[in-house]
Amino acid sequence: NTGKGVPQDYALAAQWYEKAAAQGNASAQAKLGGLYHNGRGVPQDYATARQWYEKAVAQGDALAQFNLGWLYQNGQGVPQDYAIARGWYEKAAAQGNALAHYNLGSLYENGSGVPRDAAEALKWYEKAAALGYAVAQYNLGVRYANGLGVPQDYVQARGWYEKAAAQGDAQAQLNLGVLYHNGQGVLQDYAAARGWYEKAAAQGNAQAQTNLGVLFRNGLGVPQDYVTAREWFEKAAAQGNPLAQLNFGVLYHNGQGISRDYAAARGWYEKAAVQGLSQAQFNLGVLYYNGLGTSQDSAMASQWWEKAAYQGNAQAQYKLGLLYSNMSPPPGFGRIFGRGQGVPQDYVRAYMWFSLAAGHLTGDEQKLAPEYRDQVASLMTPAQMAEAQRLTSQCQAQQFKGC
Repeated sequence: NTGKGVPQDYALAAQWYEKAAAQGNASAQAKLGGLYHNGRGVPQDYATARQWYEKAVAQGDALAQFNLGWLYQNGQGVPQDYAIARGWYEKAAAQGNALAHYNLGSLYENGSGVPRDAAEALKWYEKAAALGYAVAQYNLGVRYANGLGVPQDYVQARGWYEKAAAQGDAQAQLNLGVLYHNGQGVLQDYAAARGWYEKAAAQGNAQAQTNLGVLFRNGLGVPQDYVTAREWFEKAAAQGNPLAQLNFGVLYHNGQGISRDYAAARGWYEKAAVQGLSQAQFNLGVLYYNGLGTSQDSAMASQWWEKAAYQGNAQAQYKLGLLYSNMSPPPGFGRIFGRGQGVPQDYVRAYMWFSLAAGHLTGDEQKLAPEYRDQVASLMTPAQMAEAQRLTSQCQAQQFKGC
């Protein structure tokens, strides 16, 4: 049923497997069970799949042992039973089935039918990886890259990603590119990063497409090219990648590689913003406040800035401080003042937002945030100051939730 040399035809494969299975061929029985299991060429039928698997396991077939374990692990056609699943996985693993090794690792990692045991899980994952199972190799790469149950070790991570990437695993190719991009476990090499991103992007990996866009937009390892950056961002944005949607919006916002179009920028920012991307929420607020690509709407601006601020976006926190203070900025500071602020004047909240933003900004804002905070403080009563400091501490402790 792999279609080697002939057109793939699951229905015809089922007919041939059934003939061989009826004659007692264990491999055919296991593969026929697989067709019923997945509904390929025959109606999906877990009970029939189990019957064929049981015939094959009676002859010691490792694939059937693994698949029976899968049925019990997931409760497909049988009551879910992790202990029985583990028993079948162990039999298949003893015959060298890599997927059985991996699934045993997942049982131990999640404490499914066994006590949770990270060390035992790692042991099974390593066995699966050593047998060449790309998913296990990728999994180990993630663990070493992030120090999950093992000491963080980018060199080890790179080694496992390379093994999985060589087998065409797109996520491993992406992550290998990230290591080269950031110089983690290897010398920073944008050209190498680009090469791995391209392999993953060719398989439709949206994050790899986004990262390629970043390389071309910033001229990292390639000549700066906004048009090529736009093409990559557009591919990833069409797949719903929020970072790509944000970056595609920024290109429209700034007229880079495409004609400036604030309405188009707003559309892409909105897509990313509803997925929770704080920078997109902040940028939407800027468009609404300044009436770019939409009617000027200070209230909408403040709503989007609040969403971003609650996620720790310092720029949004700073803008909210300005809105709530309703103070006059120094000459030439910018366009944020001179119209309705969208929120009532509130020195307590202005002080809180300036305090939260201070120390996390760049450029003029880095200097101005504490200056504005101090100006607001000079206008507050002792009771207001105490409340502002309490709210600031509470907001920090709650990581900006419910400020």
